[in-house]
Amino acid sequence: MIPEERTDDPGSGEESARLQPAGSVRKGRDPLAQTPRGRLQSRRAQVHQQINKELRMRTGAENLYRATSNAWVRETVALELSYVNSSLQLLKEELEELNGSAEVDRPEGEGVSVPMIPLGLKETKELDWSTPLRELISGHFGEDSASYEAEIRELEDLRQAIRTPSRGEAGLELLMAYYNQLCFLDARFIAPTRNLGLLFQWYDSLTGVPAQQRALAFEKGSVLFNIGALYTQIGARQDRSCPEGTRLAIEAFQRAAGAFSLLRENFSRAPSPDMSPASLSMLERLMTAQAQECIFEGLLLPSTEAPQGCLAQLRLAQEAAQVAAEYRLVHQTMAQPPVRDYVPFPWTTLVRVKAEYFRALAHYHAAAVLCDSPPAAEVDCPALSQAFLGLPATPGPPGAAPQEQEGRRMLERVPTRSRAGKAHLKRAILGQEEALRLHAVCRALRSVDLLQAVLAQALRCSLARYSELDREDDFLEATEAPDIPPKTQQKPEIRAPSFSRVKVTDIFHRLGPLSVFSAKNCWRLVGPVHVTRGEAGFGLTLRGDAPVLIAAVIPGGPAAAAGLREGDYIVSLNGRPCKWWKHAEVVAQLKGVGDEGASLQVVTLLPRAEPPSTGEHRPALGALLRGQKECGRGPPAPGRASPRPLLGWSRKAKRGKTRGRLSPHP
Repeated sequence: MIPEERTDDPGSGEESARLQPAGSVRKGRDPLAQTPRGRLQSRRAQVHQQINKELRMRTGAENLYRATSNAWVRETVALELSYVNSSLQLLKEELEELNGSAEVDRPEGEGVSVPMIPLGLKETKELDWSTPLRELISGHFGEDSASYEAEIRELEDLRQAIRTPSRGEAGLELLMAYYNQLCFLDARFIAPTRNLGLLFQWYDSLTGVPAQQRALAFEKGSVLFNIGALYTQIGARQDRSCPEGTRLAIEAFQRAAGAFSLLRENFSRAPSPDMSPASLSMLERLMTAQAQECIFEGLLLPSTEAPQGCLAQLRLAQEAAQVAAEYRLVHQTMAQPPVRDYVPFPWTTLVRVKAEYFRALAHYHAAAVLCDSPPAAEVDCPALSQAFLGLPATPGPPGAAPQEQEGRRMLERVPTRSRAGKAHLKRAILGQEEALRLHAVCRALRSVDLLQAVLAQALRCSLARYSELDREDDFLEATEAPDIPPKTQQKPEIRAPSFSRVKVTDIFHRLGPLSVFSAKNCWRLVGPVHVTRGEAGFGLTLRGDAPVLIAAVIPGGPAAAAGLREGDYIVSLNGRPCKWWKHAEVVAQLKGVGDEGASLQVVTLLPRAEPPSTGEHRPALGALLRGQKECGRGPPAPGRASPRPLLGWSRKAKRGKTRGRLSPHP
């Protein structure tokens, strides 16, 4: 996303025209909507609240147990603690089942495909922005906080809407719009030594345990996590039986992996397990594996451009082996502490099922190459006689012609190819039976009829083909089929969410440009100052846009006599706010005034150690500006300030890069 500061004059009473109506971008989904995902999320919210209640009860009971020495009280408290712990265990098991519910995000369409693993959104409580923002607007910025009620209400409505985003592009735009506003809030209201004083509370997506922090970075990170989670839900719902649905699913899972990668690189001290570096690394690998699976499914779709025959089967075998390798890596990550302590058991089981299923599928396609392609195909596919299928070269009799030796090798390899094909089919059948066994072990997966249908159909195909080969007279000992080497022609790309699609305006842009008017700066408001026109003009030089800077003041001129100083910013001209005016607009207004002169209101930046106040100029400011010139630094430039501040949790200092910056550009 590209946040933009307004460069036009907002005026004093035109904020209502700027505020966006309650449209599709600012409006969340009805939390009571009876959709499968809506019911699931509502139940997750109820479980989160019950877990929070039980945790508070356990904390109180533990404090009482430590504080008392009465044996009867300690026995009663111990009994209550055992009851609370049992309730917590049951709630966490229920949350695991909700997190592992693959049936909710069933793909749209009638095609039979393996279900994906979507991620649930993080829940949060309502938040009151009004009190801290009013104090900052009136205290630090010196503005009437009552005139910013519409802006504060718009921010609160936006946050309320992101609690229940729709499961589609509109929901993504809503989350990205709010994330961008958080970047503006961070740049405008957060000082290095002070926070907003708000307590941001979010529930862990995997365990349901609440986590809270006062850092705005926690709010931004949680919203970015939900953007990635929403991408997983969008990808899981795509109809992968058509090329367009497969393409959209690949794109969604790649964007989800990019969001989790962005979080992992910038948030290293997250207070909740789902945003820890280990969890984010696991989620990134999981989304990459699911994108690789969608790439393989795209190869199975009918296409005139796809290779046919031996080459097509070879590629399918290697691509399936690549998917299996990706899921094995994901399972290894899930099995490592501390991730294994809070990853839902259905996720771990489904990942193992997919690893076995796609490894068996690779052997099935390898057997198809051996059983269906003619012997002459080995000439076109040299990989068949090498390590890919484990067929050693058979030399012909000495003195025979090359053509005769090649023909003899083909004839001699016919039974060898049959045995190798049966060996690959045997490994395919064993792998599919293992996948069905793992599927039956997990209670949550047993209810997913779609997954069982896919596994059973694959096993039936392998058994049917094996029975056809078993009718042939082959009394030789069956060979051991080698592993299929993984290889892919399209590696998934980890792409950051495309924030550039959503452009928003700073809600509090009336406070002025961020380069000057932020909590990181201190200033003094001076004026109105009346300046008359002299023979040589007003006796000052202007520079820059939004706000316009007084770059120089001629000694003894009208501006100097009125008390204007070098380094002042013009914020009002003849009673009209001009914080966002360009240089040409201010110059044109000054040229248009008559002999009566102009009324100016200016602000002067103060050293950071001094608090903002109103009154006369301090002599130290001119010395400060002169000292900057002597050191080769000019007055503060009025250029646009970046709305993307430092993230408070980052501990990683990358060489040659800005520390802790989170850039939402793709």
